[in-house]
Amino acid sequence: MTAAGTARRDLRELPHLLPLYARAAAGLLPGAALLPWVPGGGGALPALELSAEGVLIERGRLGAYNAVCGFAQATEVPSTYLHILAFPLQMALMADGRFPFSPVGLVHIENEITQHARVPAGAEIALSARTGALAAHPRGASFDLEAQARVEGELIWSERSVMLKVGARAPQDAGAPGAKPAGGLSGADAAAEGSAPAGEQVWDCPADLGRRYGAVSGDRNPIHMHPLAARLFGFPRAIAHGMWSKARCVAALADQLPERYSVQVSFRRPILLPAQVRFQRFAEAEGAGAIAFALRSAAGDQLHLQGAVRPL
Repeated sequence: MTAAGTARRDLRELPHLLPLYARAAAGLLPGAALLPWVPGGGGALPALELSAEGVLIERGRLGAYNAVCGFAQATEVPSTYLHILAFPLQMALMADGRFPFSPVGLVHIENEITQHARVPAGAEIALSARTGALAAHPRGASFDLEAQARVEGELIWSERSVMLKVGARAPQDAGAPGAKPAGGLSGADAAAEGSAPAGEQVWDCPADLGRRYGAVSGDRNPIHMHPLAARLFGFPRAIAHGMWSKARCVAALADQLPERYSVQVSFRRPILLPAQVRFQRFAEAEGAGAIAFALRSAAGDQLHLQGAVRPL
């Protein structure tokens, strides 16, 4: 349900990403943020919502996604796959001229996905995305992006992403700093503090991983695509997509996932490509069926991601 005062727009189809990237990049030009159609002019976070119906889950794209992220070629859709379908709507929100922050340089710090029902490959879904809460953060200001997917009116999937704008100042009436996703990540926090893992795997992350994931997801942020482009944004090498790392962890737990569950992650340190990473699974974190996990450097000295799966 759309909240009162929310500016809602129904789209005939999902927006194309290239024009949205161009509008986002325009904000880097001196004074461009003052133009009404360019994001980044500051101020409060507007209440915006976009939706699109008749979004088809294409089997070919799903198969390519599964191959990159380590999922079996099954007839059901991984919960993380719907993130890439909702991403164009989320990008359109951030490229809106009313958006107070430039999308360039945003950091994805937390993500929570809830699978309310299994989705068959080839299904046709209705997607929506909206802006959520704004909060102060020790490093700047954070805000939520929320998304939902429905089949024939039934809610099947929802997502909450927390984005950080480093150095930005949140309005005085914004939420308190350090807020965590609903349900918290306490199980994953415990896992990161020295508990013995119940299982481990070491994965290779090749130099072209960002380009491969970008090809199937549509997220072609320069920091993921090539070392030279990444250096322009302060990274010595290209970095892996955070949502690839989450998807790869979910794929490693696929045989343990219940039909309905939520999976929450906190992104800690980027994976510089190429790299080897160590996936760690921990026993029940907090209550029956809850599983904590972490993704570290192969040597174990850097924490890239920590998370938890909880049955509904």
